[in-house]
Amino acid sequence: MNSENPILREAPAPLFRDPVYEGATDPTIIWNRREKSWWIVYTARRATDKGRGVAWVHGSDLGVASSDDHGRTWLYRGTLELEPIEKGRNTFWAPEILYHAGRYHMFVSYITGVPEAWVGSRRILHYTAEDLWTWKFEGILPLPSRKVIDACVYPAPEGWRLWYKDEEDGNHTHFASSPDLYEWAYSGVATSDQAQEGPNVFSLGGETWMIADIWDGFAVYKSRDLTGWERQEGSFLSEPGVRPDDQNRAHHADVLSLGDHAYLFYFTHPDQNKAGAEEWERRRSALQTALLRVENGRLTVTRNEPFDFYLPDPPEEGEGDR
Repeated sequence: MNSENPILREAPAPLFRDPVYEGATDPTIIWNRREKSWWIVYTARRATDKGRGVAWVHGSDLGVASSDDHGRTWLYRGTLELEPIEKGRNTFWAPEILYHAGRYHMFVSYITGVPEAWVGSRRILHYTAEDLWTWKFEGILPLPSRKVIDACVYPAPEGWRLWYKDEEDGNHTHFASSPDLYEWAYSGVATSDQAQEGPNVFSLGGETWMIADIWDGFAVYKSRDLTGWERQEGSFLSEPGVRPDDQNRAHHADVLSLGDHAYLFYFTHPDQNKAGAEEWERRRSALQTALLRVENGRLTVTRNEPFDFYLPDPPEEGEGDR
């Protein structure tokens, strides 16, 4: 590397914008084994739609952006094909995708129809796929609340755990457990110190972490047993960034852990507070990335300063297994 400029692979900013509806949110990143490329799958909100109320947030498909050059450029690929559980135009939010035992598993929030207000039950559906494109419906998770969204799945001693937002319990994070990703049992409350959404659990620096969107940046927690969570003082990414389309607080993130560092994938509403902006501009969103490290036992983030951004091809049964 050049000693005067050791950073040779700065992250593009914005990382990606949906070219159809300008509404890419809630990203999850996964390695596509067949294509040998990185995919970001996201909630494709319809920011440019002229429907009433919050209909533009509903009726959403799951969009796909792919990169075959280690994250330097991202290509819009369309939307996923999910086996329907009922007829009509329905709503899919916040996909969580992982690869295990030869297939991909998706846990996605689902709402019937296209509500114009924040109404309707919310459920988490389980799908599987062989190729990331075509998804088979496996079931509805048997959770006690009627309003659950934002699944995150991570390995646990009993097999797997799933964290999610429970809107019937003050928007706190709850969790469930499974031996095999198919059979799930409700396990209790994970965090209750404040309302939040979009929990994401990952390992970095020999520790297990959870971040959660608190609508003012992210709360950070650490756990020794995946059950008790200790809050790190403060929060991060609550202030606007300085890069293009990063001029607002960060929302609902996914994390890709790569040894001694990790990348945070999040979205912003860059023109939400812009004077004179049209309605669609205030709604529009952009995907971004930031660098995570552990320093002196604390999770830290680099957003505005240049950092090295490179998504390596994972080994056959390595980092792509999430």
